[in-house]
Amino acid sequence: MPNTLVVGAGSAGCVLAARLSDDPAHTVLVLEAGQVWPATADIPAELLDPGHLPVGPESAVLWRYAGNLVRGKLIGGSGAINGSYFIRPPAAGFTDWNSERWTFDALLPFFRGLENDLDHGTDPGHGTDGPIPVVRTTDPTPFSAEFAERCAAAGLREVADLNALDAPDGFGRVPLAISGNRRAGPAITHLYPVLDRPNLTVVGETTVTRLVMTGSRAVGVEWVRGHEHGRTDADRIVLCAGAVESAALLLRSGIGPERQLRALGIPVVRPAPVGAWCTDHPEIGVEFPGPEPATSTVALEYVLEHDDLEFRPYTPVFTPGLRRLGVAHMRPTGAAELTLRSADPTVPAHIDQSRLLTAADRANLRAGVELACELFDLGFGPVDDHWLRANSGTSQHLSGTCRMGPANDEQSVVDELGRVHGIEGLSIADLSVVPVPLTRGPQATVVTLAAAIAACYAV
Repeated sequence: MPNTLVVGAGSAGCVLAARLSDDPAHTVLVLEAGQVWPATADIPAELLDPGHLPVGPESAVLWRYAGNLVRGKLIGGSGAINGSYFIRPPAAGFTDWNSERWTFDALLPFFRGLENDLDHGTDPGHGTDGPIPVVRTTDPTPFSAEFAERCAAAGLREVADLNALDAPDGFGRVPLAISGNRRAGPAITHLYPVLDRPNLTVVGETTVTRLVMTGSRAVGVEWVRGHEHGRTDADRIVLCAGAVESAALLLRSGIGPERQLRALGIPVVRPAPVGAWCTDHPEIGVEFPGPEPATSTVALEYVLEHDDLEFRPYTPVFTPGLRRLGVAHMRPTGAAELTLRSADPTVPAHIDQSRLLTAADRANLRAGVELACELFDLGFGPVDDHWLRANSGTSQHLSGTCRMGPANDEQSVVDELGRVHGIEGLSIADLSVVPVPLTRGPQATVVTLAAAIAACYAV
């Protein structure tokens, strides 16, 4: 029986499993729903190409949900298919976590220890000894270069290092987790280098369907692998299945809102606000005619951080003949909700994003669209609420379905170490636990979160 069973080999699961298995006396089993290739040499080349985003209808490495939400379903999770963006949140982004354990200063040793910043590694607050290579483009595509020029002409500040301590708002080159023009996701940087450890086992194409409970203790999991069904017990279970699947697994196991569980015929183990609040980054793509972006090795080379908005000149072509400048709200005040529609684990969870945009959020996005149009001298009609609703999507950065907080907080599901309130032997270590909107894209945050939680477990 393993000491720790990790559900999900996504970004968080890869880091957590690697860190826990550093102790040769600690056995770790990872169950991953997607494919696990024997070695990095066996991974399809297109999945290692940071300029390729395998998120289309033909992709076989995705979880798919209503509302065009997709998540990575393979070793490495969404970190194996994303744009390699690796920007840290600013210190203020952790203030509302309301925990001394989760301040920027407390997390800085983990940020530094994870990275090998090949551009700014010797600068204050950076690291050079970590497993994650961080680089920035040196030869931007014409669209990215023009974006930077127009930002400068508009009087916006250029920021040499968006991951610098106390980096101000402004535009700059995107820190990227890339090595030799290959995507350097957590599976590549953390899990594959240690797969030969005798105390670490990673099993793919195995979907965990339910937690096995004895009273108020989680003792194991039930799983499906093809036509095979099984159960595996462990001393401790850590969910790293992502903001959707970790929450869905709790709900199917009887941990969640009582009314929802009873309506689905799921016996209630513990009432909890699982899925009652979650968030994402609302985003609008401003498209306009122009030369199609030249082929790039990455999806984003520059961004502008400005008044809780992030402006993204995408290098991939979304619509032939058009450029796309994304405008994302990084601190929305609205919220989404995740629920189950069925106790059947083959039925995807449902995410209701109809209340993700408040009036204040719409006003901020409206200002962002207007600034985007000003930057590129675009004639644009009134940006009203109807247009915003019709054209807004999200950045696919869902978080917060199992919020972190003290036990007396009626909105929290886990404590500051990710331990599920009222349930022994069960923790969560992924974006599910983030209690407030992320102020930057999630990749740097989720690997740091997993490393910090792993360090607590190792004590």
